[in-house]
Amino acid sequence: MGPSKKYVILVGDGMGDYPVEELNGRTPLEAAHTPFMDMLAGYAEMGTVKTIPEGMEAGSDVANMSLLGYNPEVCHTGRGPLEAASMGVRLETGDIAFRCNFVTVENKDGIRIMADYSAGHITTEEARNIVRDLRGCLEGLPLELYPGVSYRHLLVWKGGPSALNTTPPHDILGQPVDTYEEVYNTTPVLKTFRDRARSVLRDHPVNIERLSRGQKPVTDLWPWGQGPAPAMQSLKDRCGLSGMVISAVDLIKGIGVYAGFETPVINGATGYLDTNYEEKVRVALEGLSRLDCIYVHIEAPDETSHEGDLKKKLTAIEDFDRRVVGPILKGIVAFDSVDLLVVTDHYTPLSVRTHVPEPVPFMIVRDANKIAPTNAGNCGFNRKFCEKDAQKADLHFQSGSELFSYFVQKC
Repeated sequence: MGPSKKYVILVGDGMGDYPVEELNGRTPLEAAHTPFMDMLAGYAEMGTVKTIPEGMEAGSDVANMSLLGYNPEVCHTGRGPLEAASMGVRLETGDIAFRCNFVTVENKDGIRIMADYSAGHITTEEARNIVRDLRGCLEGLPLELYPGVSYRHLLVWKGGPSALNTTPPHDILGQPVDTYEEVYNTTPVLKTFRDRARSVLRDHPVNIERLSRGQKPVTDLWPWGQGPAPAMQSLKDRCGLSGMVISAVDLIKGIGVYAGFETPVINGATGYLDTNYEEKVRVALEGLSRLDCIYVHIEAPDETSHEGDLKKKLTAIEDFDRRVVGPILKGIVAFDSVDLLVVTDHYTPLSVRTHVPEPVPFMIVRDANKIAPTNAGNCGFNRKFCEKDAQKADLHFQSGSELFSYFVQKC
């Protein structure tokens, strides 16, 4: 019997983009200095994959569920229940889970505007202090609030409705919020909770301190992405695969929980440019020694895209290449046989600052452990890992589950 095949999937969230004028018509992936990915492109099977089914929202929940081999049209019930799974919150029959953002809404000329979907990327410690002080706002309501990472939290409504027309706050940056808040204002339980929360937030010590430092305060809570618990078969049962999902984001880890994968807590993981890349790589390589498939998700390119910050997006892509792809390549030389998939889950174009459903680039390198990472930047290959070269390549999958099956050759 031959050596055991291992699989590594590296996901740069939101790396895909449109051509940018300041980059002379190149995309950030084209313009960024990415020697490790570009070296791999010379050895890889490359192409595009449609991670967002027609008619579904172009979200990271849908896209990453697809990339892990599931059909979102069958399995997806909302973002909230996935985040609940990651946080160890069990949803009973009738429970509805919401992602609950801490946001900054500002008054401009008498109009309330969504100024920041993340309250200035509030720290996890600050956010947990606020969550603790919001507990009293739940009195008499069928709601439970759980702290997450940074601005991302969980709200569970016991016996609540799932058919509410909520909107992700990152989709309405810079826009008036009144129309989008109507769903909360006409839902008494949510209106009462948000009104109480505003009174606590107005003079909260964390907000006073943040304002003194010139940082954005938390002015509002924004529940969205609601749904009941999904029904998903583990990848061990479907394909015989054990594995691990490594991410700072509860949403992605929740998909891993339903997939039956390990979802370790990564020290220093923030989901932003300051995340602990080195610890993610270390845990990934340790996991690969015991398990079949490691899924490493990096959020920073998506966050910087939502900010509309070209310089930060280029930094995020280059960090993904230098601090994740390169070290993974160096680490997998210790294994007998490792196939590598590098992919982005969806486009998050700087020009629109939200997700769009275009097919995304991917590349597969079989036995990537046999490629010397020291050759990066010196291979002379005439293509990059980018949107344009992927579109010109040979492989084009109509779903992430098709790509996953092709990659692991088991499901």
